[in-house]
Amino acid sequence: QIPKDPAQRRVRELAMLSKQLQQVHPNVLAKVLKQGTVYQNEEIVVINKPYGLPVHGGPGIKNCISDVLPILAKMLENAKAEPLHLCHRLDKETTGVMVLARSKEAAERIRLLFKTRQVEKVYWAISLGDPDPAEGIVEIPIVEKEVRSHQPHYKMTLAPNYRLSPEDGEVVKIRKNRNAESAVTRYRLLASASACSLLELQPITGVKHQLRVHLAYGLGCPILGDHKYSHWSKLAPQKLPKITLKRLKLEQSKARHLPIHLHAHRLSLPLGKQIDLVCKPPLFFQKTLKKLELDIAND
Repeated sequence: QIPKDPAQRRVRELAMLSKQLQQVHPNVLAKVLKQGTVYQNEEIVVINKPYGLPVHGGPGIKNCISDVLPILAKMLENAKAEPLHLCHRLDKETTGVMVLARSKEAAERIRLLFKTRQVEKVYWAISLGDPDPAEGIVEIPIVEKEVRSHQPHYKMTLAPNYRLSPEDGEVVKIRKNRNAESAVTRYRLLASASACSLLELQPITGVKHQLRVHLAYGLGCPILGDHKYSHWSKLAPQKLPKITLKRLKLEQSKARHLPIHLHAHRLSLPLGKQIDLVCKPPLFFQKTLKKLELDIAND
């Protein structure tokens, strides 16, 4: 049955988000993806990736995008019989613009564009707190490290090339971490309210969890619902400011159900001509914007 209390209803809605797609039949999932198609031509098909849907399979994963590509290919108009190909990846929790190629050759061409950073990517994220300054570039290398706590786990973290000397506060260059990958993110504040911000992010590089790590550890503004990168040493739900909880009609004890608010909003692909692909944020993201009163001029 559906709870009467709106706060309880919201919690249930959030908890159901990623479970739903893991339980449907692959044909149903392919249909969902087809309905989320935002663009297609003879080379590519672009979908709006739903929340909680992994791109690749793995242990405990029933449904993933790569498994249903052959089914999706058959459902599309003017489809040739061959399956679609993945061109890039998005994290399971990230929503938004995802490009699929209709042929191996097209896929390889597009993968190369991503690799050589010729694809402009713009993400939207709701974060806790306001970044200071309101726009800028975070350029701090990232490395994977083991967190030694009562539940040892791995996380990506910053591996800065500089630090402040404890003696005189001077900036000192430190030895480079050999395993660190250079990572660059442009960011810009679009709106702020209720102790949160709506940020526009442009990853210039593509390191695993880059946006999440740069926001949480570089700017001190973790993404709303990012429970993994809101603390360093423990696996625990994100702690939310009182005003944020009040606006979201949530209790802190239920914060663990909040999905991560990170959305691939726009992609610009140079395929002969510049193809601009835009995806509206998912419903839960739009509802959160409204509840937090993060008003944004429609662009």
